[in-house]
Amino acid sequence: MNIINYRHQHNIKIYNSLTGTKELFIPLNKKYIGIYVCGPTVYNYIHLGNCRTFILFDFIVRYFKHLNYKIRYVRNITDVGHLEENDEDKISIRSRIEGLEPMELVQKYTIFFHKILQLFNLLPPNIEPIATGHIIEQIDIITQLLNNNIAYEKNGSVYFNIEKYNQEFSDLYGPYGSLSNNDINQLINKNYHFLTEKKKFHDFALWKKAKYNHIMYWNSPWGKGFPGWHIECTTMSTKYLGTHFDIHGGGIDLKFPHHECEIAQAIGINKKMLSRYWIHTNILTYQGKKMSKSKGNVVDINNLLNNNKFHPTIIRYYLLTYHYRSILNFSEQGIKNSEKGYLKLMRTINIIDKILHTTTTTTTTTTTHTHHTIPIHSNNNTNTLNFDILQWIKDCYYAIDDDFNTPLLISHLFKIYKITHCDYIYNIKLSDIHLLKMYMHYFLFDIMGLEMMNKQNLDKTSKNIHKIIEFLIELRIEERIKKNWIVSDKIRYLLSLIGIKLQDKKIN
Repeated sequence: MNIINYRHQHNIKIYNSLTGTKELFIPLNKKYIGIYVCGPTVYNYIHLGNCRTFILFDFIVRYFKHLNYKIRYVRNITDVGHLEENDEDKISIRSRIEGLEPMELVQKYTIFFHKILQLFNLLPPNIEPIATGHIIEQIDIITQLLNNNIAYEKNGSVYFNIEKYNQEFSDLYGPYGSLSNNDINQLINKNYHFLTEKKKFHDFALWKKAKYNHIMYWNSPWGKGFPGWHIECTTMSTKYLGTHFDIHGGGIDLKFPHHECEIAQAIGINKKMLSRYWIHTNILTYQGKKMSKSKGNVVDINNLLNNNKFHPTIIRYYLLTYHYRSILNFSEQGIKNSEKGYLKLMRTINIIDKILHTTTTTTTTTTTHTHHTIPIHSNNNTNTLNFDILQWIKDCYYAIDDDFNTPLLISHLFKIYKITHCDYIYNIKLSDIHLLKMYMHYFLFDIMGLEMMNKQNLDKTSKNIHKIIEFLIELRIEERIKKNWIVSDKIRYLLSLIGIKLQDKKIN
């Protein structure tokens, strides 16, 4: 099967958050796909919930590349403008806490971010723009919004006028809040005392005047200040992908207000919907609550990875065993269960390799078979199943094409695990075994982005068993020294059952 030709048979359906339905994916250009994903605000260490989003989009990018599309994948770094409720920048707040210059803090957490994503085997984006590197462009877009009367300036700060936006554009694009299905009037707390310089509670900052003690600021037509959070993503996405591109994504918590604001700004400037398809990963919960740095309810990635507790590829596999739109309640037991599943799939690869090695080194092969439906019998010889290799390949692709259904894909991969443990696996014709190997590698390594752990790390269970064996041998030596022959003989007998034979030295 030619994978290049097979691309044209794909009908990829994506759940579009904008419409709330699965839609057939039709790229704006037949050969090119533009993707923008909101990257981290680098004021603290990223947590596993953040990684879930980036791993999903790495999967999506890998799949499109596998289908021979050319991708421009843009993922930004937010290093200014992510404002708290008191209109203070997260970077500035954290820099004071840690006693670091803001850019020193940004560099520290950007390095950590890249290090973690490398460990998880993520491909780097084509472009990784940073907010502070695009201040001029942000000022230019804010100026356009002011000229279009969708924004207003007050006391050196600039705000987006949502009421004006709704009056002009709600008929064509829906009112502000359409992406998240929020009615902003329902969200207003009447007891909330918002800034008097804002016309309405829900107007958001495009540019903030810097206070006298604010560290991060730039000159602008409205005085010294700094950009708001939302304007940076509209600026960088349209600069590198155009005014209307294929896919915009991020965590579900970014739907409101961040992505709503991005859409409003883009329409206010270009009178175009920013992105055609919107993809949002659901939240990762821990102990029944949403994982969040602000709540201190996060899983320390370093703790998961240090001392060989879990290999990064196991954690990646664990996250992919859940559909990206489902809530994932984190547990270490869940990772341990995923590790068992991963090891089964790796053993399947090893078995296929051994079969190919065996069949290519013998004079008798089954290459004379002309059919693709293979009779496979279970070990007890009571059941028979028919396995169609070409249908299996299609089923795997159909799973991915159905809104990137990674759990369904994995269930299809496990069918091969069952088949490789049947008595008549060696009856499969050689060409089909080669197909199995090729497509197992495609799905596990090229698309899912997993890594084949080396022999030392392949089965940590066996490493733990080895430690137990060493402990039992040492315990037996101690018991023999004490001349506790009953216990020492019992340990020797138990070890012999698993193939461990001991040669004793005489005890004086």
